[in-house]
Amino acid sequence: MAAPTRPAQTSMSQNTVAAPPPLTRGRGGKWIDDWRPEDPQFWEETGKTVARRNLFFSVFSEHIGFSIWSLWSVLVLFLPEAVYGIDPAGKFLLTTLPTALGAFVRLPYTFAVATFGGRNWTIVSAALLLVPTVATAIVLEPGVSFTTLLVVSCLAGVGGGNFASSMANINAFYPDRLKGWALGLNAGGGNLGVPVVQLVGLLVLATVGAEHPRVILFAYLPLIVVAAVGAALVMDNLTTARNQPRAMREATREPHTWIMSFLYIGTFGSFIGFGFAFGQVLQNQFTESFATPLAAASLTWLGPLLGSLIRPFGGSLADRFGGARITRWNFVAMAVGASVVWTASQLESLPLFVVGFVSLFVLSGLGNGSTYKMIPAIFRSQALQQVAEGGDAEAADRRALRMSGALIGIAGAVGAFGGVLVNLAFRQSFMTTGTGDSAYLAFIAFYVVCVAVTWTVYLRPNTALGRV
Repeated sequence: MAAPTRPAQTSMSQNTVAAPPPLTRGRGGKWIDDWRPEDPQFWEETGKTVARRNLFFSVFSEHIGFSIWSLWSVLVLFLPEAVYGIDPAGKFLLTTLPTALGAFVRLPYTFAVATFGGRNWTIVSAALLLVPTVATAIVLEPGVSFTTLLVVSCLAGVGGGNFASSMANINAFYPDRLKGWALGLNAGGGNLGVPVVQLVGLLVLATVGAEHPRVILFAYLPLIVVAAVGAALVMDNLTTARNQPRAMREATREPHTWIMSFLYIGTFGSFIGFGFAFGQVLQNQFTESFATPLAAASLTWLGPLLGSLIRPFGGSLADRFGGARITRWNFVAMAVGASVVWTASQLESLPLFVVGFVSLFVLSGLGNGSTYKMIPAIFRSQALQQVAEGGDAEAADRRALRMSGALIGIAGAVGAFGGVLVNLAFRQSFMTTGTGDSAYLAFIAFYVVCVAVTWTVYLRPNTALGRV
């Protein structure tokens, strides 16, 4: 669909302001060959409208992807052990597998945008969500084997890849001065898919009961179709978006890639892992209070919702005070939050437990924003050092942009594996001790290590990097 252009306007003095030239398109009109977001006139007259249209459907598709990815965090509440024969350890495994596949597919999804085009891949990635949704609707009934459920739960992991492709696509549409806002909106809108699917589950439990989990799936089927069809009708491909495999290979040799990926395990990994596990933890930790799925579902959505909404504020705080400083204090607070959860578990205090757990969601959301803000700051610092040593400024800037994009893709994939570790920690803890206490202690220790790493690499006096 060609973007509309404004007609020429005539002033009172008969001076004519020429309309901007139409977008240069190729390959059947679905590819834009001339895209110049850094050109102010092009952006105001043509680019902004096109970019916003693509951003809207990118957010929508990513949102549905997150909902399908976290689908089993809701469905396990519909699987009573007396009917399906699945113990708590088995349920944690059902939420671990989609987390793992979602993390695994993020790297190829990042490459897919430049290989096939942002519009084309959004159509494909949205349509792929039909596979786990339809498969689950077919098999989910009493008597189904646990192995079958493991297979269809794993398929839901394709929804986790939508984040990577969506971020890579929108990054190409916006000028540098607006990328923070656009990527923050894109990420936050996608993350909201977690609490929304949990609210849908709560609504189903409250209206038709725990015997009808397929209602959730039927609710999402038309939304998936809308995402795919909408992308086909109104989104665009950019020929200027090209894969840079050299940048990805170079990024794997950059120590900061693995340091930031480690820190992102602590923030995004915590967010997605807790989002998948919270309902089960409530049911297992406080059985009497959450004896029914409806009781557990009434609280599971709150933490992911607050964590999603607060993510942009983490980036804003990082802009003002420095990403490393916010990240360091955020991990300190997360260690305190996990200590509150552990203490509440020892005291068997449900109110304190909920307060501690929700605080972990909020802090992980803040940390998502601050860690992502650190990435371009790291390479910008390196670029300034290269220029100070006599290097070419333009080449240094190009490297900073290239490496930032590559690191964002890698960190997004590695960080998502933190969700796997969270669910495995809970599974092992409940299997061996019957409580989540061992997992809480592991989380405290991990956050303390993250504090030490952040300070040692980015904040200690005389560090090689400037303000990050």
